[in-house]
Amino acid sequence: MTKKILVVLTSHDQLGETGEKTGFWLEELAAPYYAFVDAGFELTLASPMGGLPPLDPKSNEPDFQTDDTHRFEADAAANVALNNTAKLADVAAEDFDAIFYPGGHGPMWDLVDDADSINLIEAFFAADKPVSSVCHGPIVLINAKDADGSYIVKDRKVTGFSNSEEEAVGLTNVVPKLLEDALVARGGIYYKGDDWLSYVQKDGNLITGQNPNSSVAVAQEVIRALS
Repeated sequence: MTKKILVVLTSHDQLGETGEKTGFWLEELAAPYYAFVDAGFELTLASPMGGLPPLDPKSNEPDFQTDDTHRFEADAAANVALNNTAKLADVAAEDFDAIFYPGGHGPMWDLVDDADSINLIEAFFAADKPVSSVCHGPIVLINAKDADGSYIVKDRKVTGFSNSEEEAVGLTNVVPKLLEDALVARGGIYYKGDDWLSYVQKDGNLITGQNPNSSVAVAQEVIRALS
């Protein structure tokens, strides 16, 4: 049986009160997308509103383009999937073997307290299926709870976009909350590597990556967990 992975993207496109656009980060979708596809997995893309999710325009600037982002942009099937994401309310955890959340700043506003997303995370977690996220993606974990009502990050090793990285991109006072602080506030045991270098934490079925450069490593951990 082909393993199936649910990839959840943001539907939020406003960067706070700045008047600038945000959304998902292209590389954090494209690199894991091909890690999964090339490993023979079947992907379904979903978002709170369905349809085409907003792309953070910065992530498509030349400095942030990679072989994977170029491959994605030229891939007709990938673009059909992106243009037609399922609505989160219409997908069920039992139909998938793992769930993955790319980052970008968008999830800080919508997925963080999206009831359908939280329900999915709790269902995957309870079934001991990989729950994975990268960069700002781990914000989706902070309101999910386990069967006894504890936050799933409590007393578990996690990582995600660090306070120092947020400061470096000048958005400390723009985001609704700092991801590092939010994970710690829920009892997560937060670890980080050097800014901008690949860094991943795995604690049971919880897999988190610190920043955009961690996206392939997160995908590889999911692949190992499903193999």
